[in-house]
Amino acid sequence: MSKIDLLAFVAFPYLCLAVFVVGHAYRYITDRYAWNSHGSELIEKKTLFFGSYLFHFGILGTLGGHAAGLLIPQTVYDMVGIDTAAHTALAHYAGRVVGTAAFSGVLILLARRLFIRRIRLMTTATDFAVLFGLAFVTGVGTYAVFFGGFHVLDTIAPWIRGILTLQPDPGLMAPVPLQYKLHILAAFALLAFSPFTRLIHIWSVPVFYIFRRPLLFRRRVVA
Repeated sequence: MSKIDLLAFVAFPYLCLAVFVVGHAYRYITDRYAWNSHGSELIEKKTLFFGSYLFHFGILGTLGGHAAGLLIPQTVYDMVGIDTAAHTALAHYAGRVVGTAAFSGVLILLARRLFIRRIRLMTTATDFAVLFGLAFVTGVGTYAVFFGGFHVLDTIAPWIRGILTLQPDPGLMAPVPLQYKLHILAAFALLAFSPFTRLIHIWSVPVFYIFRRPLLFRRRVVA
C-alpha cells in the first residue's frame, strides 16, 4: 500500500466530507438568504426544461442506484433472492439508462450556458466549474458502466462502506481501473465544492409542502 493510496482513498475522502459538512454550516450562517439555485428560467425556458429534466432524472436515479448498490451488502440481496450476477446486471443496465440521462442533461445545460448570450452573461465562473465538474463525473461514470465491466461489489462497495464506518481499507482500491478511480475522486471533490455553489439548493427541496394543511380561500361577500 503506497502513500498515494492512503492520500487518495483515505485522507482525501475524509477531507472532502469535512469540507462538505463545515462548508454547509458556514454557508447557512453567513449566506442563508442566497441559499437557492439562482434559476434563469425567466430568460430561457425550453432548453432549460429538457436539460434540467434529463439531468435531474438521471442524477436522482444515479444517486439512488449508488446508495442501493454500494451501501447495502450483497448478503442482504442474497437474502431476497438476488445473487451477485443479477445484482451486477441490474446495476449495469440501470446505470446505462440513468447515467446517459444525467450526462446528456449536463451537456445540454452546459451548452445553454455557453451559447445563449444572455445566459452566458449571468453565468459565473463557479457555475461553469460546477457544470464541467458534473460533466466529467457523469461522463466518466457512464463510460465505465458501458465499457468498464469491472466487478465493484468486492472492491469499491466495501471500500465506500468502510469510509462511512470509519474503517477504510485503501487496499481494496488497488485493482480498480483508472476510470473508476477518477470517477470516485472527482465525485468527492465535487461534493466538497458543492456548499459554495448553486448545488446547495438540493437541501431546499420542499418535501414538507406535500404534508402541509390545505389553504382555504373564501370569497368575500360585500353586504
